[in-house]
Amino acid sequence: MDFNDILQCRRTIRRFAQTPVADADLRALLEAARLASSAANRQPLRYIVVRTPELVAKLLPLTAWAARVAPRRTPRLGESAPTAFLAVIAPTDAHSEWTQADAGAAIQSIEFAAVERGLGCCWIGALQREKLAEVLQLPPDRKLLYLVAVGYPAETPCHEDATSPEQVGYYLDDHDRLHVPKLTVDQLTTWR
Repeated sequence: MDFNDILQCRRTIRRFAQTPVADADLRALLEAARLASSAANRQPLRYIVVRTPELVAKLLPLTAWAARVAPRRTPRLGESAPTAFLAVIAPTDAHSEWTQADAGAAIQSIEFAAVERGLGCCWIGALQREKLAEVLQLPPDRKLLYLVAVGYPAETPCHEDATSPEQVGYYLDDHDRLHVPKLTVDQLTTWR
């Protein structure tokens, strides 16, 4: 699969097959994150791999999923939930703008590596962070930035060109397929 194919195929996945992800594949995703850009090469991010069914079950209710298409795209444990999570954490005193940029680069790399391996991801920012920090047993000097849900896709969302900047809301069609309108290059860009 070439890079353009990866770009075209990468969509957020919210329905997962209940097949566990191999540790080697999770390690490959973390390798992609490790090699992502980092402001001033500070590398403040750390990761926690959650792959046991018991711990996945504790994390799932502390996350929120795609309000526009809830409850049909809210994963259900044992039916459509991810089989793993990657917790992206950082020092509590990390410079927030740079650390957020690092997290974006790392998570995008994780997403691309997942597509290459036939996996799907959902980058989750709507989290009950304090409760998750307890479940993950984070030390006081670390904070949870994001979770990345990982698993084998059980849906095939598609993207399409948005007709206008006001028409970018994702939606389910009559066949329960998720559509994600994306602004075109011309809608996004001013050339000087």
